[in-house]
Amino acid sequence: VQLQASGGGLVQAGGSLRLSCAASGRTFGRYVMGWFRQPPGKEREFVAAITWRGDSTHYADSVKGRFTISSDNAKNTVYLQLDSLKPEDTAVYFCAATGRFSLSAPIDEYDDWGQGTLVTVSS
Repeated sequence: VQLQASGGGLVQAGGSLRLSCAASGRTFGRYVMGWFRQPPGKEREFVAAITWRGDSTHYADSVKGRFTISSDNAKNTVYLQLDSLKPEDTAVYFCAATGRFSLSAPIDEYDDWGQGTLVTVSS
């Protein structure tokens, strides 16, 4: 599966962005899509995950109530709506796909990764 993430940019604290992740290739067998982020100088961390059918989601506590993950199967695209952004949300955001049927799959069980898109939140 090839993944193409887009939608990052510079936004002020309190603002919003919508990230997109377009999937192509052999998407069959990839059950869960996830968003991860890597803040400057830190390790990559889980943000949110969704089943390909879009019927179940899971969020990191740090983004619950502010970020929303969704999917559009017709477009083979997963979105991450980022609202009420904080400076600590600044990071490179990555989308990924896993063949594990688990919204809590650890990062090393994600098989396919997009190239990342930078989100910068100014105070």
